Amino acid sequence: MIKINQIKLPVTHSDEALKKKIIKMLKLNAKTGFTYRILKKSLDARKKPELFYTYSVAVELDDTKNSEEAIVKRAASSSVLIYKEKEYRIPAHGNISLDRRPVIAGAGPAGLFCAYILAEAGFRPIVIERGSRVEKRTCDVQKFWESGILNPKSNVQFGEGGAGTFSDGKLSLCYEVGGDLPSLIGEQFAQELMDYTDGIYLEFGADPHVEGVYDGEEIKEIRKNAIHAGLKLVDCPIRHLGTEKAQQLYLAIQNYLADNGVEMLFSTECENIILENEECKGVFIKGPKDEEAHAVYADTVVIGTGRRGADWLEKICAEHHIAHKPGTVDIGVRVECRNEVMEKVNKVLYESKLIGYPKPWKNKVRTFCQNPGGFVAQENYDNDLAVVNGHSFKEKKSPNTNLAILVSHNFTEPFNQPIAYAQKVGELTNMLGAGHIMVQRYGDILDGKRTWQKELAQSNVKPTLKDAVAGDITAAMPYRAMTNIIEFIKMLDMVVPGFAANETLLYSPELKFYSNKVKMDENLDTNIRGLHCLGDSSGWTRGLMMASVMGVLMGRKLAEKEGC
Repeated sequence: MIKINQIKLPVTHSDEALKKKIIKMLKLNAKTGFTYRILKKSLDARKKPELFYTYSVAVELDDTKNSEEAIVKRAASSSVLIYKEKEYRIPAHGNISLDRRPVIAGAGPAGLFCAYILAEAGFRPIVIERGSRVEKRTCDVQKFWESGILNPKSNVQFGEGGAGTFSDGKLSLCYEVGGDLPSLIGEQFAQELMDYTDGIYLEFGADPHVEGVYDGEEIKEIRKNAIHAGLKLVDCPIRHLGTEKAQQLYLAIQNYLADNGVEMLFSTECENIILENEECKGVFIKGPKDEEAHAVYADTVVIGTGRRGADWLEKICAEHHIAHKPGTVDIGVRVECRNEVMEKVNKVLYESKLIGYPKPWKNKVRTFCQNPGGFVAQENYDNDLAVVNGHSFKEKKSPNTNLAILVSHNFTEPFNQPIAYAQKVGELTNMLGAGHIMVQRYGDILDGKRTWQKELAQSNVKPTLKDAVAGDITAAMPYRAMTNIIEFIKMLDMVVPGFAANETLLYSPELKFYSNKVKMDENLDTNIRGLHCLGDSSGWTRGLMMASVMGVLMGRKLAEKEGC
């Protein structure tokens, strides 16, 4: 079969119009017989009052003499490709009976989707979560945003849905974005799992509209400018949940799991694993009413403690000799400019995923988490570390666009504490900002001077994070990282003219902690029997969608091996 993406037609179109569009895109003779099936259909309302449907279709030719490869080549379009249908199905149960229920530590995307697949297969796993239920967590986070009072047990970092529940709420629908899992399981299989996982999100209320599927002259111009600047533009459709909608979606998943026998223990900490003869036999947990930890035995333990649990998992790996290697940490800034500067990129791509390797060190630098009309936000870890992030709501909008610029740091022997290194950078920045996020104008950085509050008040770009303290972020940022950021901004200005304006704001610190990468095979088995690690805490994923995909795969692997 042949797959055609990004077929765009007015919402009032006829079936015949869709058929003619297929003939045109495949450059077929009008008499050529074929059948087609709609794979995806989304509404494009970006040019109101004009509304369009965007389709992905699978086409099968009646005449097998016509070579599909030749037709795809003749079409000469990135939207036309060979399609090998492989429907993902919940696997049949294994033939080994479980004596004890599976235990999942962490109720972020990886843990929730693993629990979902297991529940669909008839299992009743126990999910342990350090933070609160999403509904209580929403109240606690709102209180922090309004008053600055942090609940260390229930906040942006901890609780049901993971850190992504209060981020911009974007699902990246391309295997090239979201971490290294595709290198472990295969790119094509990763994309198939991603499509399946996306379907689960849609079932629970995700917006069917997909951003970033524009295919016209403007995107060609953006790509040409990116190439000229020495940047790689990654094509990636985005499904935007929205910060507020993500909370509703994860609540719906929670209710489904509860209705299907999944036991969820909130405000309960997983303190350690139980190891006997290099086999994991369960976990030690401590609930809100427990004076000391007690054992919960299980035949299978899945750890999906998220980005915030990366340091805990690192200690567990060291203590129990779980095979792993030092991971990557990203150190960077949150950049904010006017929507007018980002107008074309916001309209065409919604989120521009650009990667560069600036001179002189050629470290990997990338954009991340772009929020058109979004808001810069402060997040606090339980060790009082304040970091910056960005939010993007479905309804509430600002006059600014914000995005992260992140510099990847990979360390070599003898250093093996990348997370601690990034935390020290953040602590130093917090010290200079008296516990607040610091903000500085790009032009002041180039001039070698700090930014003053009165200068921000006179600028075209008004900070959306009102508590940010004007100052000098370069006093805390490592020289190598700061130089990479400045050079990358210069490169990005060739793609988005005006991005490197003097009034562009840089907030610091933006830190992404990734766990030391746990060594595992394509079945997600570690060197400890009965122990599995998922999501961002495993070091293999970065972000909502890929973590969810890994959870789906883990649920499938367990269901294949075990019986109910």
